[in-house]
Amino acid sequence: MKPRSSRPVLVFFSAVSVLLWAGCNSSTYVVKVDAMAKHDNPGAAEAQSYKIQSKGLALGDDSLREKEAAEFVKTALSGKGMYEAPSAETADMIVELDYGLGTPRTKIESVSVPVYAQVGGGVRYEQVPVTSPKGITSMRTVSVYDPPRTELIGYDDIPREVTVYEKYLRITARDNKPAAEGRPPTEIWRIQTSTEDESKDLRKYLPIIASASVEYIGKDSTAAETVKIHVPSPTVDFIKKGMGDDQSTVAVDDKAHPKI
Repeated sequence: MKPRSSRPVLVFFSAVSVLLWAGCNSSTYVVKVDAMAKHDNPGAAEAQSYKIQSKGLALGDDSLREKEAAEFVKTALSGKGMYEAPSAETADMIVELDYGLGTPRTKIESVSVPVYAQVGGGVRYEQVPVTSPKGITSMRTVSVYDPPRTELIGYDDIPREVTVYEKYLRITARDNKPAAEGRPPTEIWRIQTSTEDESKDLRKYLPIIASASVEYIGKDSTAAETVKIHVPSPTVDFIKKGMGDDQSTVAVDDKAHPKI
C-alpha cells in the first residue's frame, strides 16, 4: 500500500475500527440451515396440527426462554399454515425443540482495519506588512506553523484471535403415533439452524435463527445451505411478534432470505 504523499508520514491503526458498522440501521447474520423431509411417509403431507415438546425439558416448563423458543417456533409453523392442536391426543405430529449454545472455540479471522496517516503540516514563511511607530511600513518574513491533518489512506487485513459460540435451534416433527417395537415414532421432517459469532446472547439470536427455518419447514435441503438474515426484516419481525391477533393469517415469503 502506498501513501498519497511522498513526505514521511506517521501511519497508525485506528482503535475505533471495530465500530465501522456502528450507526448502521441494519445488521446481517449468516445462518446455516440443514433440512430433511421424508416424502415416503404417506401422512407427512397431511400433517398440519402439532403439539410442542422440548428435548430434555419437562412439559410445562416455566422458564422465559423455554416459552419464547416455543412461541417463535409456533409462529414459524403458522407461516406454513400449521396450527397447534388442542391436545396431544388430537395432534397429527409432535414437534420437538432443542436449542442452546455450542462449545466455545477459538479461531483466527482476518479483520479489515482502516489505516490513517498524518500528512501535511510543518513550517512555512510568509511576507507580512509591519508598520513602525513612525508610520513607516515595511515587509517582514514570519514563520507560520500548519498542523498536520489525518487522512484515510487505505485498509489493511490483520489476523485476530476470537472465541466464537454456536447458537442453534433444532426442530423435529414426528408422527403422533405409538412407537413400534421400541422404536421412536416416525420422523416426518427436521430442521437445524445455527449461526456462529462472538456473542453468547442466545435469547437475541433465537428469533433470527428461527426465521431462517420458515421456508424449509417440510422440505428437504439435500445438503446444508447458508442464508443471510437481515435485521430488521419482515420475517424476523413476524417471528418476534408471535401469535398475535392476526399473526396466523400472515404469509411468509419463501424467498425472504437470500442463499449464499
